[in-house]
Amino acid sequence: MVISVYLMWWIAAAALVAAELVTGTFYLLVIGAALACAGVAALGGASVAMQWLTAGVLGIVGTLLLQRWKRSLAGSVPAQANLDIGQMVRVQSWGPGGTARFAYRGSTWDAELAAPSTPQTETMYIVGTRCFF
Repeated sequence: MVISVYLMWWIAAAALVAAELVTGTFYLLVIGAALACAGVAALGGASVAMQWLTAGVLGIVGTLLLQRWKRSLAGSVPAQANLDIGQMVRVQSWGPGGTARFAYRGSTWDAELAAPSTPQTETMYIVGTRCFF
């Protein structure tokens, strides 16, 4: 039994689309669609070179469009709110220069006053966070 060239393109496309269901990135879906279009070109009687050109050009163009679309979505996603801001903490000890040690969420943290004029009390509220790596 000889399998038709267009069926080989469509089987490859179906395999990529099935693999896309596992990854969820849409890139394999784009390449699978490009391979399916190459299968349509093969069904229409296009040469092998034209089939590969169709798959390659559509794969590249589709990937570039997908990247552009993902970048536009990344800019429109709102940043998540910091749930620590506004939480009350009890200062365990004060250090030099307005620094403090306090227990919060099962760990001990270092803090500094938001402004030098802020009074040093036992109960304070978180107004911001910073990570030092």
